[in-house]
Amino acid sequence: MIRSKVSDVDVLEAGDGTPLVLLHGIGGAAEAFDSQLSGLAGEHRVIAWDAPGYGGSADLPGEPDLDAYADAVVSVLRGLDAEPAHLLGVSWGGVIATRVAIKAPEVLRSLILADSSRGSGRTADGRKAMAERARDLTARGAEAFAAERAQRLVAPGADPAVLERVVALMSRVRPRGYGNAARVMAATDHSAQLAEITTPTLVLVGSEDVVTGVAESRALAEQIPDARLVEIPDAGHAANQERPEEFNAAVRAFLAEVDTGGGAL
Repeated sequence: MIRSKVSDVDVLEAGDGTPLVLLHGIGGAAEAFDSQLSGLAGEHRVIAWDAPGYGGSADLPGEPDLDAYADAVVSVLRGLDAEPAHLLGVSWGGVIATRVAIKAPEVLRSLILADSSRGSGRTADGRKAMAERARDLTARGAEAFAAERAQRLVAPGADPAVLERVVALMSRVRPRGYGNAARVMAATDHSAQLAEITTPTLVLVGSEDVVTGVAESRALAEQIPDARLVEIPDAGHAANQERPEEFNAAVRAFLAEVDTGGGAL
């Protein structure tokens, strides 16, 4: 596994083949995809970023909007000579990935939205929750915030080691990076634009996800033309970390179909 920097963004990279770029959730980092970096590297050039404002990546200037994050993804793809790429986003990362598919479909081979949403701006409760999360992080500090918040990201009875890892990753978030992400999520509702997406799309969701939830993933799959939905059994919101074998198998099968041009997508 190689760590490098492109366009002020830190990335982890492993493997060879068609590029697969991974965008983590609002409380994550590139290392949230360790199981995908190792498990999918046999077929793909797997690239996981630290989003701007996270890990080793610089903050975006000012008060960035969602387009600024989407533009950052395109810059990374071009800087790594990785376009067109398969783009997989988890939760907030999926919202960014959706915007890339709307704005710049020419840089994508496929789109995978894992435990994601149309954006928290879709409802007043969603907007309020995002604002409260950012304030809570600032008031309590990252470690206390992560210890409480991470419990909701895994299924009941999850492996304690998985929960420990989720907590550790969230404990590293920076208030400015998280605050910008929360503000952007609160301002986003892709409902009216999903029908514009022409990129082959897979929607994945943990069957026990109580953060964005199965119903929200089903709505994404129904509103994006020809998208398909796969549930990962006994997994929560962090399905890629909690059930990596099942998650990777679903991703691998979909990407093979796209790369070979087989079947209706």
